[in-house]
Amino acid sequence: MSVASLSDFLLQRVTRAGASRTGKRAASSSNLTQLQQLPMNRQIYQLIREAILAQTLPVGLQLPSSRDLATELGMSRNTVTFAYEQLLAEGYLETRAGAGTFVADTAPDQIPESIERNTPLTDPSGKSELSARGAMLVRKAGVSDKQWGAFMPGVPDVTQFPHKVWSRLQNKYWRGNRSDMLTYGPGAGYAALREEIAEYLRLARSVNCNASQILITNGIHQSLDTVVKLLGEHGDSAWVEDPCYWGTRSVLNSLGIDTVPIPVDQEGMRMRLANLRRPPRFICTTPSHQYPLGMVMSLSRRRMLLEYAATHKVWIIEDDYDSEFRYGGRPLASLQGMDIHNRVLYMGTFSKIMFPGLRIGFLVVPESLAEAFGTGLAELYRSGQVFLQAALADFMAEGHFSSHIRKMRVLYAERLQILLQAIEHHFGNKLTITGGEAGLHLTLLLPPHCNDKLICEEARQRGIIVRPLSTYYMSPKSARCGLLLGYASVPSDEIATAFGKLAGVIKKHLD
Repeated sequence: MSVASLSDFLLQRVTRAGASRTGKRAASSSNLTQLQQLPMNRQIYQLIREAILAQTLPVGLQLPSSRDLATELGMSRNTVTFAYEQLLAEGYLETRAGAGTFVADTAPDQIPESIERNTPLTDPSGKSELSARGAMLVRKAGVSDKQWGAFMPGVPDVTQFPHKVWSRLQNKYWRGNRSDMLTYGPGAGYAALREEIAEYLRLARSVNCNASQILITNGIHQSLDTVVKLLGEHGDSAWVEDPCYWGTRSVLNSLGIDTVPIPVDQEGMRMRLANLRRPPRFICTTPSHQYPLGMVMSLSRRRMLLEYAATHKVWIIEDDYDSEFRYGGRPLASLQGMDIHNRVLYMGTFSKIMFPGLRIGFLVVPESLAEAFGTGLAELYRSGQVFLQAALADFMAEGHFSSHIRKMRVLYAERLQILLQAIEHHFGNKLTITGGEAGLHLTLLLPPHCNDKLICEEARQRGIIVRPLSTYYMSPKSARCGLLLGYASVPSDEIATAFGKLAGVIKKHLD
């Protein structure tokens, strides 16, 4: 069955009316070619999801059972069940006990029409040989002088990387003695790598893109820096999650962007009416795995954010830094994949999957911006290391990339469980844990009377590296006390002992 006929069939079947009530297919013709490249279970998922987003399938509509739909499509029930389960996980569908599966109500809240312009950022003052901007950057720096050991967050286990395979791929290009691998690289990056990334993102993250929209950067920081320099002006504002990754805050502040803290709850960014009346230039978010608390942005909030950005011409910067490592099911789809107005710029990195020292990341921009961004990237940074990009392209094309992700997902899930058991052994259920379903770290919340900075300092004296949660907040009044514990780079047989040392410090402060 072709994608077009499958689209029509699904729409007719799930509406139980014999034809689409709008006369449209669940998937637009522009998406049919990309859909044909997906496995059948992903095609069904995409078609139903797009029909729900387009409101072709109304709220409350009952869908046929997975068994009935599979029979009529002439395929395995598991194929349809996959699509339904993914749609349920992402909030598009809901089940009612004894009744069946229905289209969920994901409509965003009403966006106020009255808006005000932002006031420019007032530069901080201070006497120093450094500029005011430089002094602020150094004073509020979040970078650590140590990047390895228990429990450094955000660091993968580089000892498990397939070094022999990587060496073989690199040596192939070194032995070739090719001049094009040793000179400056093309502005947007090595073409073959951009193709591989585009294919991976389409399949694994539901990102709508082609290779021309991919730009190779040296990581999240450079991607964000490029976006702000090419799309922003000094004095513009940006909404940032509070708490947020310190690097996001530092890059924005260094470029003269007024950062506006937006608190997060269990559904992600919680925009207040006062915020909505003052649209920013940028919205920076980690919707698939909020950093550092770990929650997933709800579908309703995602839709609201996209509609708000389209209405007020705001750029959404989506940081998808470690979405590959989700332990309770498959990774959730990207925010960019829902964007029909081309307002989302999507950032990713290979640092968490491969090794941080590689310093290769990527930025996905709307097609209308691709050529300008390629020129801007070359003008600002003079890209290079083409032989590394070529080796990475081969690494992905030969299947080593996907294989490594699968291997590390199993290993990290095991280490997460060991750490959770160690926490329970020492504290029972007295302390709250957030972010324990995905990523490379979890956050251990502490009572307000604790000083998480002091705990980190004392832990470091015992050879344990942890990061204080309070330093990730912009607003001191809303700052919570806690510890970020990275487990990915700690050998499984060392986790319990290392946490025992940390627990001794924590217990002292709890008392």
